[in-house]
Amino acid sequence: MEEKNLRPWGYYQILSDASDHKVKRIVVVPGASLSLQRHKKRAEHWYAVSGAGVATIDGKAISLTDGKAVDIPQGATHRLENTSTADLVIIEVQTGTYFGEDDIERLEDKYGRV
Repeated sequence: MEEKNLRPWGYYQILSDASDHKVKRIVVVPGASLSLQRHKKRAEHWYAVSGAGVATIDGKAISLTDGKAVDIPQGATHRLENTSTADLVIIEVQTGTYFGEDDIERLEDKYGRV
């Protein structure tokens, strides 16, 4: 497994990186959240492996627990938040035309990133 890419909310590891997709294991620590963001060139599918949290997609809050999944269409605003006392583990599958970290447009971020 690839090294941990540390973030203020936890970390992610890249499981697969190909020309037509990218797969990440995302671990969000209790009480933390990813930025409210959107992507121009990719859609995402989040599958909850363990923990509990909330996915907000275009303003709609969706509860995520073990075995639940959500789809984030290309261009949709979205955020992931850990609402439990254990790590929230998500498998993220990205599809589209580009998977670089510079395709993140942050709209809100509690850690001051732009």
